[in-house]
Amino acid sequence: MSVFYSNKYGPWIIGLGIFCGVAVAVVILALIAASVTVRRAEVASIYNNTKVEITGIEPKSELWGLNYPREFETWKKTAEMDFKSKHLGNNFQDVLADRPDMVILWSGYAFSRDYNAPRGHFYTIEDMRKTLRVGAPGIDDLKDMQPATCWSCKSPDVPRMIEQLGAAEFYKSPWSSMGPQVVNPIGCADCHNPVNMNLTITRPALREAFQRMGKNVDTSTTQELRSLVCAQCHVEYYFQGDGKYLTFPWDKGYTMENMEDYYDEVAYTDWTHGLSKAPMLKAQHPDYELFLLGPHGQKGLSCADCHMPYISEGGVKYSDHHLVSPLQNVAASCQVCHRDSEADLINFVYDRQDKLLETRNRLEPELAKAHILTKIAIDAGIPDEELVEVRKLLRQSQWRWDFGVASHGAPFHAPVETQRILSHGLDKALQAQLLLKDIFWAHNITDLELPDVSTKEKAQAYIGLDMAKLTAPKARFLSTVVPQWLAQAQAEGRI
Repeated sequence: MSVFYSNKYGPWIIGLGIFCGVAVAVVILALIAASVTVRRAEVASIYNNTKVEITGIEPKSELWGLNYPREFETWKKTAEMDFKSKHLGNNFQDVLADRPDMVILWSGYAFSRDYNAPRGHFYTIEDMRKTLRVGAPGIDDLKDMQPATCWSCKSPDVPRMIEQLGAAEFYKSPWSSMGPQVVNPIGCADCHNPVNMNLTITRPALREAFQRMGKNVDTSTTQELRSLVCAQCHVEYYFQGDGKYLTFPWDKGYTMENMEDYYDEVAYTDWTHGLSKAPMLKAQHPDYELFLLGPHGQKGLSCADCHMPYISEGGVKYSDHHLVSPLQNVAASCQVCHRDSEADLINFVYDRQDKLLETRNRLEPELAKAHILTKIAIDAGIPDEELVEVRKLLRQSQWRWDFGVASHGAPFHAPVETQRILSHGLDKALQAQLLLKDIFWAHNITDLELPDVSTKEKAQAYIGLDMAKLTAPKARFLSTVVPQWLAQAQAEGRI
């Protein structure tokens, strides 16, 4: 038998072992306590050593950045345009050039002039000024095409102006009247209370939508707010009445059908189609609504969980404000929960996107053809009463198409629901064509010649757009009016 197990030495060895174990444990706990203390001190120093005091609505994110440099540095990365996935990215992309059928779908509506894929939050103001959809007010005799409501999702200057003017007065103002006022891109004041940095709702439309549903947005949990601050903008909305009052059509619920029923009940129409004369709806970007219907939303995740993953630096843990596709940072977003490889996770996303794009790419040309065939019927003298059902199907089909494609993350956020919506859109487009076939047959119209709309330029010419007359004054607007806005804003301390 070993000496260490003898009666003489056994108790001594056991005692020594216990002593050493306790000593090691004490040292480890001391190190942990010291680390926690240091980390807490680092966090406390952020709040105790603020450089500037921010109160009220401060639109300049640069000032917030003096107090919160980590978050600000990541926010500045929204200016980068270096990411490209299989289908989208954060750089400039002329969507109408890629998919000219969309020009036909938006005939008679400003989106037929130009529609580009969205860039980062840093460019919200610049891209708004540049788009042909707002025209060139102030050049020659050109007036405003849009109300100030169009600025609502673009800048923290908007809640400042709403506080100053009131929501109704702001919305009904001409778009260009706010040019010298709305000058800072989406930033800190859009989502944060400057006193305690809590997430806060700064847009009345979301608050009002909750009230109409019998809910109080102020009782939302922090996790819910990590999506709701995004839902101030990334939602379906419309401009109600002559005052163009920003309204979310959620009174009946969040689904595509719920909102369609709402619009039908109030007899709302965004515009009359330039070719088919159908009363149309334009979906905006129902990202939040579709997210709620998808697997991640139903499991309680928030927008920020994937689009603003946490970063740890020393004792500080903060959200990455470089809002971009999670595919640019799979390790920090997807792999926090999923144990698959980065390549597999990316392929899972691409697979869902590819399958939905198959349906989208079938729907767009068939819906465009249905609009063109309806114009041919009108030109042939077919009475309006015979086209009522056709126009109803066109409205329904295009609403489903737009609801599915206007939300750029829909193929991932809610792949099953989005596939259902797009499939129903294709079905209704084909139903419209079948009705038109019967109408043509009844009127003995058999010689149908479809136009060549295979490029953006050909499609725009077909619907009657003179792009030279639109782009020339726009260039002058950008070189003369916008610099005047910026000079005024700088002189008055807004930038």
